[in-house]
Amino acid sequence: MSTLTKTYLPSMDTMTPQWYVIDAADQRLGRLATAIATILRGKNKPTYTPHMDTGDFVIIVNADKVAVTGKKRSQKLYRRHSGRPGGMKTETFSQLQSRIPERIVEQAVKGMLPKNSLGRHLFTKLKVYAGPEHPHQAQKPEILNINTIPGA
Repeated sequence: MSTLTKTYLPSMDTMTPQWYVIDAADQRLGRLATAIATILRGKNKPTYTPHMDTGDFVIIVNADKVAVTGKKRSQKLYRRHSGRPGGMKTETFSQLQSRIPERIVEQAVKGMLPKNSLGRHLFTKLKVYAGPEHPHQAQKPEILNINTIPGA
């Protein structure tokens, strides 16, 4: 007889989600987004299971102060389409940052999550705010320091 390996399923008492606050001021966009996606997915926990939501909630503050390197501020394009013929709209990083700074971080993290119903569910656990204030004090979030600048 062969030994069957069972898929690990975490119990509901081990899956109580935490809330974290991350300050995005002067952080690199891509490195910050990968750290956030890891926490949302739950890959930083020993109870990680690929097909389940074992992640935590993440609150991002100061999204308007996120940093990019090189010429991305003027050359990186964000595209959206209305669904109508000729409905493609493009804008640069600096234009979008002045208009809706939260969307930059949201799109960077969303691109690193699974492209299925699990990814859409995980994306709802991300809360992004342009300024230093957030309305989630009742959840008692922990401050999480992420250093995305090497050598700093």
